[in-house]
Amino acid sequence: MTQEQEEIKDMLGTVGEDPGYVWMSGERVAWDDANVHVSMLGWSAISMVFEGIRGYWNAEEEQLNIFHLEQHLERLLRSMKVMRMTSPWSIEELKRAVIDLIQANEFRDDIYVQPLAYFGGSTTPGYLPVQEQDGDITIFNRQIGSVLGSGRTVNCGVSSWTRISDNVMPPRVKAIANYQNSRYVADESSRHGYDFGIILNPQGKVAEISYACLYIVRDGKAITPPVSAGILESITRDVVGQLFENELGVPVVEREVDRTELYIADEIFICGTGAEIQAVDSVDGYRIGSGGVGPAVTALEQLFHDIVRGKDARYSEWRTGVY
Repeated sequence: MTQEQEEIKDMLGTVGEDPGYVWMSGERVAWDDANVHVSMLGWSAISMVFEGIRGYWNAEEEQLNIFHLEQHLERLLRSMKVMRMTSPWSIEELKRAVIDLIQANEFRDDIYVQPLAYFGGSTTPGYLPVQEQDGDITIFNRQIGSVLGSGRTVNCGVSSWTRISDNVMPPRVKAIANYQNSRYVADESSRHGYDFGIILNPQGKVAEISYACLYIVRDGKAITPPVSAGILESITRDVVGQLFENELGVPVVEREVDRTELYIADEIFICGTGAEIQAVDSVDGYRIGSGGVGPAVTALEQLFHDIVRGKDARYSEWRTGVY
């Protein structure tokens, strides 16, 4: 396993072998033939936007369920718009491309799908102004295991790095360039022995985890920073809020969160497409609640697991079957 695969395993789960095919701007291409010219390195990545989408295998039904496929693709197009990039393909065409590619790769396991959109075919320096124009889109997917139900907890530390803001590099845009902020945080937290870093915004309030969003549970309420705190408009975060309020009877509050509130929370967990739902055992060396996976996260994680796999028939509109 490569170093990159080891890093992905630590964050997302076990990584499978390379798939057979990639979708590149309307064509299905063999994995080994999916190339771009070396002159595109760097400049195209400055404006590149992407999505991460999970697919969950249900062995009993022999069905692979893609979670919130349409909503992820809608967010991709919104990110493209902010970059003044247009899509030559509609949401429906991109959905069909994702499903066809998964079928061609014959996946019968949990997977991760990643569409990338960028200004292709140009060596124009990325710091120059761009006119609104079509972007190229590449989609690839591979087997990545789930950590749901593993009982895994993570240890976090508050980072010395500050979160980017909407008037600097808007976090609601899921852009490669924005993730350099998270990469600095992830690198620092790893060197300090933490699994994830917690990022504070310029006002000193909690924003999110490197590569994921955050909830605290305190006095019977689930509390999460608002989008205006400098976080990604997270699909998983919204789903968690709906499940807490509609199914588990836990009120959800969006408000600013102070650093010291983390230390006295009853439970903390991170959530995101890649991170899924993972309980936080400690922050800056402070044990959270009784440690381990608390009752609210236990109930939430089980419910989320059953819904995304289709074991729970509710919320069928969140799932797109492949087979």
